This record gives sequence, C-alpha cells and structure tokens, in this order.
Amino acid sequence: MRSALVLGAGVMGLSAAWALSRAGWAVRVVDQDPVPNPRGSSVDDHRLIRHAYGAALGYMRMIDPAHAAWDLLFAEAGERPYVPTGVLALANAPGGWLAESQAALRADGHAVQALGAETVAARYPWLSPDGIASAFHLPSGGVLLARRIVELLARQLAGRGIDIRRGHALSVDPARGAVTLADGTRLQADLLVVAAGPWAPRLLPALAARVRPTRQIIVRLVPPPAHSEGWRTAPMLLDLAEDGGFYAVPPVAGTPLKIGDHRFAPTSDPDAPREASPAEAEAILHLARHRIRDLESYRVLSAAACYYDVEPGERFVVERLGERAFVMSGFSGHGFKFGALLGLALARAAGDATLAMGLPGWAAGATPPPPGLLADLEQGSLA
Repeated sequence: MRSALVLGAGVMGLSAAWALSRAGWAVRVVDQDPVPNPRGSSVDDHRLIRHAYGAALGYMRMIDPAHAAWDLLFAEAGERPYVPTGVLALANAPGGWLAESQAALRADGHAVQALGAETVAARYPWLSPDGIASAFHLPSGGVLLARRIVELLARQLAGRGIDIRRGHALSVDPARGAVTLADGTRLQADLLVVAAGPWAPRLLPALAARVRPTRQIIVRLVPPPAHSEGWRTAPMLLDLAEDGGFYAVPPVAGTPLKIGDHRFAPTSDPDAPREASPAEAEAILHLARHRIRDLESYRVLSAAACYYDVEPGERFVVERLGERAFVMSGFSGHGFKFGALLGLALARAAGDATLAMGLPGWAAGATPPPPGLLADLEQGSLA
C-alpha cells in the first residue's frame, strides 16, 4: 500500500488525509498543536460558503462541487454541521465586486435579487440604509460550522485508524517525501502533502516568494434582545465600502454574531499571540457602526486574530513539488469552503500525473477541472 504523510491538521490537511485514505493510501498526519489547533486558520466558529465571487468565475463555479464534497463527507460522518442562510451584499458605490457578482450569477442562472436601500431597511430593521448604492440577496449559501467540521474530520480519520502525531516540523524534503521534526525524528512516505497554513512559507523557501502570512481581526458579539431573533435568521452580510468594508456572520447553531474585516494586514508572524488588542477590536467595530444600528448596545464577547496564508491574487496554490510531494497553500480567508473538494481533487491527482498537471490551474480558479479530477463526486462514491 502506498504511504502518505500530511503536514498540517487544519481543514486542508485533514481533508487531504481523509481523501487519500478513501483512495487507498496509508496516511499519517503531523501537526505542531492539538487538533483542533487553537492557533490554526481553520479553527473558528464558522466559515462562509457562497456563490457570489465577483468576476472570479472559476471559484463561483467551484461552489456546487464544493457543496457536493461536503455532502459526501457529512454523509460518511452522519452529521451535517452546516446552516443555510443566504447572502445579503451591500455596496456604497455602483459597480465593482457587487455588480460583477450579480452579472456572473445571473449569467449562470442563479436567483439573485437586486434590492433598494429602503427594502434592505424594511427587511432587516437592525441595518441602516444610509449610503447603500446597490444591494442584492442570494438565497443560496450559508455557514459551515468550522470547528465542528475540523473535529468531525479528526474523528473520521481516527475511525480509519489514521494517526495524528504531535510534532513541530523543522524542515521538509519534498524530493524524498520527508519531514524532520524538532525532536530529531525523520518521517518519510511515498507522498508528502505540505498543508501547514501560514507556517508553510517558512518550510518552503520558494513558496515564501508567492505566499505570505497575514493577520486579520474578528469580533464576536451578542445582539440586544430586540434584534436577537432577527439576527438568528439573517443572511450572511457582506458590506462593501471603498474605505473598508466588513462581513457579518449571523449567530447560527448557538454561535455568536461575528464581524470581521475584508482587508489583509501586512505580513505577520504566525507564532504571534491570537489575542486582539482593544484598538484592533475598535477598528472592526468602527467599520460596522455606519451599517448596524445601535451597535453600542451589542455586547462584545471577545476579539481575536486569525492568521492566513495569502497569495497576492487570492489564488490557491495546490501543486506538485517534484514527484513525491504536493503543497496546499494560499487559501486566505476563503479557502475553508473548498477544503473537502480540494482534498478529493488532490487525492485523485496524487495517483494520476495527467490530473496533477491540470490541478494547479483549476485550484487557482483559472481553468475547468480536467476530466476525472472530481470523479468521486461524479460517481457519488462512498468508500
């Protein structure tokens, strides 16, 4: 049996391990922290999945297979940690991402509905209509319960007898499919998958020229009683502004309301503390005050930093490193939604050189998937 070693136990590493096991590989996983990793990019209450993607048609068209990949995993696990919410997108100027999204969605037959500012205020009275130049509602899309999904993946791997080992990687040797740990242990396999999130550029010097670790702040809140029920059934909110927009995730399935910044901070050290300073939290709240009425009446639960690995065009880097290794990187804040899908695709490509050649362009949202790359979804197979 072919052996695979996966470095990193975030959503990408765990998804790759799950998919490789389904494809018949003997898999081991290594991570520097416990799973779920409290410092990992994947470990939070929620991540969003939506078809709206501006002019990025490749990623918009990857959403349906992404849903199918999650459905495959959830069916195997007997659990569905996903809450459909739909999408409400607002902008304070015409054109741009919102207009590009509407055009792309309509061209592909999605039921997107344009809204006026007063309609937004009437439907969602906790939001202010001030400054809304354009808006739309999309019924598809929802919240992936991220921490529960990471836990689910870890359980699935345990059920398959897959070891998740604690260990801090000092170096990787893609040519030999090997990882050297801080305690001197050298692990080796027929296939190495480097899915180390914001730590990956440290381990792969060539990747550091393309991908950088960055810091983003999120704030968790409790709405006041007058708006708690409205928020509980609200769509995800994308508020786009030229001077800094924000997103809001509704408090579904017992999670808090979360708001965050669309922008990425300068390159940061992924080993830095995850606590956010009061000034950082205030900066996020400031972005939302113009849109969320009476934000001062919301109770702030906590604020934290998330570290992501970001490619300049926010294009995913999923490609071979020689004959015995793959790298999975550059996922910024929007990679989680594709975790199960990219894991399945990588497992197919690992056993087929032709598919491996077509994987990078598809993962970057630039080309259609080569025939056979998504065969697990086309067959609806359960291994």
